[in-house]
Amino acid sequence: MILASLMNMSGCATEGIGGGDYSRSQTRGEQRIRMGTVAAVRTVKIEGTRSGIGTVAGAGLGGLAGSEIGMGKGSIAGSVGGAIVGAMIGQAAEQFTTKQDGIEITINLDNGELIAVTQGADEQFNIGDRVRVLSGGGATRVSH
Repeated sequence: MILASLMNMSGCATEGIGGGDYSRSQTRGEQRIRMGTVAAVRTVKIEGTRSGIGTVAGAGLGGLAGSEIGMGKGSIAGSVGGAIVGAMIGQAAEQFTTKQDGIEITINLDNGELIAVTQGADEQFNIGDRVRVLSGGGATRVSH
């Protein structure tokens, strides 16, 4: 029950990292556009977030569950132990549920520069594809 609750809560914290995902602060700003050709594509794993939401939620749920053990001092010890174990489980659950598949795209830009951009795998790219590389607002992304 605790793990299911944590997975549900930490899923809400997942941030979009694909080529089509923009944060609110990245809108209405100018972006630099460069054109190029895909030279290579490889799949990567993008680690999960460590926002603390899973840790706090796990500690709370673990402490609550642990308080049901024993009476008096046993209940206090169970509460503390449950909070510690719950926090560890919560952090692991958050990292696990928010990790994502990604791609690293190597691009030969038209100006002769060779770059690589890593982003979420929300679009498919093949060697030889013509692509746009958009940079601005603290992010670089690749799109068709």
